[in-house]
Amino acid sequence: MWLALFLGSLQNPLELHKPSLRGIAEKLTNLEELVLSGVDISSPIPNILANLFSLTIFLRDCGLHGEFPTRIFQLQNLKSLSVRFNPKLIGCVLEFNRSSPLEYLKLAGSSFSGKLPNSMGNLQSLYDMDVRSCNFSGPIPSSFANLMKLTYLDLSESIFSRGTLSWVENISLYGDIPFSSIRNLTKLTTLILDRNELTSPIPSWLTTLTQLNTLQLSYNKLCSPIPTSISSLLNLQILDLSLNNLSGTVEFDLFQKLNNLSHLDLSYNNLLLVIDPSINSTFQKFRILGLGSCNLSDFPEFLRNQDQLEVLELSLNNIHGQIPKWISNLSKDTLKVLEMSDNLLTGFDHIPDALIWTNLQILILPNNKLQGSLPIPPPSILYYFVSNNMLSGDISQMICELSSLSYLDVSYNNLSGFLPHCLGDLRNLSILNLQYNNFHGSIPQIFKEGCKMGMITLSQNHFEGPLPRSLANCTTLEVLDIGNNHIIDFFSILVGHSSRAKDSHVSNNNISSKLPSEYLQIWKAMQSFDASHLTYMQTDGHKLKTQSDGWLMTYIYLMTLTDKGIKKKYSRIQDFFVAIDLSGNNFEGEIPKILGSLKRFTCLTFPTIVKSLDLSQNMLVGEIPPQLVELIFLAFLNVSYNNLTGPILQGKQFLTFQNNSFYGNVELCGSPLFKRCANSEDPSTPTSNFEAKQSSEYPFELAGR
Repeated sequence: MWLALFLGSLQNPLELHKPSLRGIAEKLTNLEELVLSGVDISSPIPNILANLFSLTIFLRDCGLHGEFPTRIFQLQNLKSLSVRFNPKLIGCVLEFNRSSPLEYLKLAGSSFSGKLPNSMGNLQSLYDMDVRSCNFSGPIPSSFANLMKLTYLDLSESIFSRGTLSWVENISLYGDIPFSSIRNLTKLTTLILDRNELTSPIPSWLTTLTQLNTLQLSYNKLCSPIPTSISSLLNLQILDLSLNNLSGTVEFDLFQKLNNLSHLDLSYNNLLLVIDPSINSTFQKFRILGLGSCNLSDFPEFLRNQDQLEVLELSLNNIHGQIPKWISNLSKDTLKVLEMSDNLLTGFDHIPDALIWTNLQILILPNNKLQGSLPIPPPSILYYFVSNNMLSGDISQMICELSSLSYLDVSYNNLSGFLPHCLGDLRNLSILNLQYNNFHGSIPQIFKEGCKMGMITLSQNHFEGPLPRSLANCTTLEVLDIGNNHIIDFFSILVGHSSRAKDSHVSNNNISSKLPSEYLQIWKAMQSFDASHLTYMQTDGHKLKTQSDGWLMTYIYLMTLTDKGIKKKYSRIQDFFVAIDLSGNNFEGEIPKILGSLKRFTCLTFPTIVKSLDLSQNMLVGEIPPQLVELIFLAFLNVSYNNLTGPILQGKQFLTFQNNSFYGNVELCGSPLFKRCANSEDPSTPTSNFEAKQSSEYPFELAGR
C-alpha cells in the first residue's frame, strides 16, 4: 500500500499542532512520502522518523530546530530529502550506504556542519545537490567524481577549503587524477560556486562541461582575463562573473555566440569592455544584464533593441551627458531594476511627468550630476535612490501617487520648498532620507497610525517649529536625525511613547527645555540583548523576483557621529549601538542623574567602539552628577560652554579628560582646570551606589560638535 501525506504550502504557510511530527511518524509507519514544506512545525525532528519506509521527505522552511537524526541518511529507500531553510536545524552528514538510491539532497540554509564524507561517492543516483549557506568545512571529497548523474550542484556561501578551483578539477576516488576525470560529469547543467573566496583564474577545463546552462562564480576573488573558450558553452543561459578581480579587455561579441544566454553579469571587476557599435538587433535578448564598472563611456547601442530586460546594471562607469530618449523607452513593459549610479549623467533628454517603465520597482541613480526637477518614477516603484546629485526645485505632488514606495532617498541635492502634506499617503514608506537639501517650513503631520518608518533623516535643511506629534505613531523607528535645522521641540513627542529609536540626532537646533529623565529612561530599559547574534542596523525590503533570481534590497543605516570631537561617517553600525546627539541647543536645568546608569555592555569582541558624551553649548546648570563616574566606557566628554558649577569629578575615566572638556563654565573648579575648589583640594572619587554587571550594561552615546 502506498501512503503519502502532503500538507506543503509555500504561499499560505500552515501551522502543525496536533498531530505533531512525532505523532505522524508513530502512527503512519508505512508513510512513503512526507511533504510538509512551508508548514510551521517549530519542533525538532524526532528520531523515530528514521524508522519510516519513506521514499521522499520534504520539510522545507518548517521552523525545524535541534539536531537532525543522522540515521535518516541511511534509510534504504530514501530518494529525496529536503530540509532547506531551517536555519536552527543542526547536524552533520555521516555515512551513506553503497546502495543508497538518494537522488535529491537539499540542505541549503540550514546549520549542518562538519565535513562531507567520502561516502558521498556512493550516491551514484544523485542528480540534484544543494548545500549552499551551510557550515560545512574541510576539503570537498574526491569521491565527488563518482556522481555521474549529477546535474545540479550548488556549493555557494560555504566554508569549504578555499583558495583555488583545483579541487573541482581533481575530484576522484584517488586524488590527483588528470583533468580528464572532470569530463565524466557530462550531465552537469548547473554549477553555482558564489561567495567562496576562490582566487584562481577561471580554469579552461570548465568549458568541457558542455551541458552547462547555469554558471555562477560571483563574489569570489577570481583573477586574470575571462577565457575566450567560455564561448564554447553553447547551452549557457546564465553566466554570472560579477564581483571578482577579473581584468583585461573583453570583446563583447565573445558572448554573441551564446544564443541561449539571457542572464549575463560582468559587473564590479576590472574589465575593459569593448562593444562593436554595429552589434544591434542581431544580438540575443537579455533579461538580466550587468555591465557595471566595465569602463563604458556611452550607452551601448545594442541596448536599443533590448525589449525584454528585467534588470539593467550600468553603475560605476564613465557614461556622461544626458540619458537619451530611447533609454527611457527601453524594455518599458518588463524592466524592474535600473541601476545607473556613479556615472556622469546630467539628466533625461526627454522626461515626461513620470517615467514610463510600467513595472519598474528599483531605480538607483545616486552619484551623478543630474540637474533640474526630481524625476518621478512610475507607481510600481518600491525603492527610489537619487542622492548626491544637483537636483533642484520642489518635490512634485505626483510623488504621493507612488503608493508602493518603501525607500525614498533624495539626500545631498538642492531640493527646496515645503514637504508635500500628501507624503502621509505613502503608507508603505519605511526609509525617508531628505538630508542636505534646502527644504523649509514646518514638518507636516504626515506620520499616520500604522507608520512603518524605520529611518527618518531630515538633517541639514531649514525645517522649523516643533516636530509633528504624529511622529509618535512611528513605533518601529530606529533612526531619527533632525540635526542642523531650526526645530524648537523634540522630547514632548517621544516621552511617554514606547520607541525602538536607538539613534536620535537633534544637534544644532533651537530646542529650549530641560533634559527629561523620562526620555532617557527609554534607553535605560534597552539594556538586555543577545550579544551572540549581533547584526548591523539595516532595513530589509521586499524580495523582488526576476526570471532567475530573487533580489533582496537592503538599506544599511548611515550616520554621522562625533567621536572625540571629530565628526565621522559611520556606514556599518552594530544594531546594539545607541546614540543621541543633543549638542548646540538651548537645553537648561541640571544634567539628569540617570545618565550614570546607562553603561556600556562590556564585550571584548568590540573593543574599538568609542563612546562619547557631548552636552556642550547648551544652558545646563548645577553640578556634574557623581553617577557619571560609573560610565566606564566613556572615552570623550564635552560639557563646555554651559553654566555648570561645583567640583569636577575625579577618578576612573574623568582622569583622562582634557581641560577643554570643561571650558566656558565659570563656576566649575578642580583638575584639569587651573581653578582650584574652595577647600583647596580636588574632590575625591565619589562612592558608587551602582553595581556594574556585564549582563545589564548597554552602550549609550550622546554626541555633538
